[in-house]
Amino acid sequence: MFRPSPSSAAAPVRPPLPDLLPGSSRILLPLLVFAGGFGSVGFELAASRLVAPYFGSSTFIWATLIGVTLAFLSLGYAIGGRLADRRPSFTLLCLLITLAAVAGAIVPLLARPILLASLGAFQRVDAGAFYGALIAILLLLAVPVTLLGAVTPFAIRLRLHGVAAAGRTAGGVYALSTIGSIAGSFLPVLLLIPLVGTAWTFFLLSLSLLLPALLGLAAARALLPATVAAAAALLLPFAAAAADRGFARPPESGRLLYEGESPYNYIQVVEDDGRVLLYLDDGHAIHSVYDPDADDLLTGGPWDGFMVAPLVVRDTGPDSIRSALLIGLAGGTVARQLTAAYGPIPIAGVEIDPEVAAVGRRYFGLESLPNLDLIVADGRYALRTIDGHYDLIGIDAYRQPYIPFQLTSREFFAEVAGRLTPSGVAVVNAGRTSTDYRLVEVLASTMRDVFGHVYVFDVEGYGNSLIVGTNAPSAVSALAANLAAFPPDSPVAAAGARVAASGNLRAVPAGGRVFTDDLAPVEWVVDQMILDAAREGGAP
Repeated sequence: MFRPSPSSAAAPVRPPLPDLLPGSSRILLPLLVFAGGFGSVGFELAASRLVAPYFGSSTFIWATLIGVTLAFLSLGYAIGGRLADRRPSFTLLCLLITLAAVAGAIVPLLARPILLASLGAFQRVDAGAFYGALIAILLLLAVPVTLLGAVTPFAIRLRLHGVAAAGRTAGGVYALSTIGSIAGSFLPVLLLIPLVGTAWTFFLLSLSLLLPALLGLAAARALLPATVAAAAALLLPFAAAAADRGFARPPESGRLLYEGESPYNYIQVVEDDGRVLLYLDDGHAIHSVYDPDADDLLTGGPWDGFMVAPLVVRDTGPDSIRSALLIGLAGGTVARQLTAAYGPIPIAGVEIDPEVAAVGRRYFGLESLPNLDLIVADGRYALRTIDGHYDLIGIDAYRQPYIPFQLTSREFFAEVAGRLTPSGVAVVNAGRTSTDYRLVEVLASTMRDVFGHVYVFDVEGYGNSLIVGTNAPSAVSALAANLAAFPPDSPVAAAGARVAASGNLRAVPAGGRVFTDDLAPVEWVVDQMILDAAREGGAP
């Protein structure tokens, strides 16, 4: 009797899987997959702007935000795959997306009291409560992002008709979801947040999820869930409006004059005790000061030091500074002081954020400085493309709490040196704590690798030091000698006397760590400073 060998035996034929997408559901499923990818990344980016006014936008914050988002998505993939195997229902998928939409829309509303609590924790120097509030905000994303993570495996199961097409089906669904994620990475940042703000961006992202889910429920003739989804669509604007009440972050003090968001910053302009102050992002640092009625332009802050920095060069007087370039103009405090100190010299002021430049014109009197040429561009790009040489180049380009790495490298300072006149100086504002000078030290040693002379002086009462680099003959002792050339009523005289008395002006010897374009871990240095300050009980 003939028995077929195992190799010649016919393989078992697996019956095709039942069609789980009847009617118009097949057309709507790609739209749901696209919306899921769009919403998951969109919520992440909108959340970054939600927390930036309170926690900043440091790499630590971004790493945490990206990490928890990926964790929630991974959880959603696992839950969605198991749920789809047990109950592969198009109606259930639409319900999951509806829940994600509602949960995403109320994130700003629930976040507001938590964010206000974090502000109190910062003011109390309670680092544990401060970062605990950050964790609570990130956990608010758990529901919408996890539910959206379930969409892709659920959609694969619904579209799958047999093993032979499993790879093509999965690849197509993931490709469509990724295209949605790409759209979600650009549209909120470039369009929604600048136009309507963070709270309404959450609402519009939720609406982009809810509308296709509502269409899907209607197509599946799930009348009760469709009615609930329609009611949610009507209520979402009220949640967005409630979350959008008042300012995103209460000002540190004083009266709020302006609040806005740009692709680069969250911006506040505050009037406090007659002075106009510019705050960016987390609001824990003042970026510009303007007092339109003051006879004395001195601020007592790091801005005053830019007037004094050239005085380390021998034989510097009131007529020695004839031009200046400022990278990081903000509201123009330094430009105004240089004009008062050295006359209406040509000043090129570079500001990367056009909205900050507009705020400078409106609230900080930039229009009253005819000698100022305001250039909206990246600082290093502007340095490479503008013409001329300058007696002073100032770099104050913080995006709190960091200096952009490309403005901290040896190559950058070499380009700065190439734009200076023979007696010119480069001045960098660097942050520190009362005991931690790591950022100051590495910037100083990097500049010392380019310049023949580098000096540092501290700003009393502020967490700032100014670093001065020059190739001209110079000395610490030149400060006192040069101050004698300025009239007593010059702002340079008063600011220079303060530096001489309490600035601890010192020369920087050669040696030490040097940042390069290839390796400039400025974020690592600043993050270590922040974490060490938090462990020691200082402000984060």
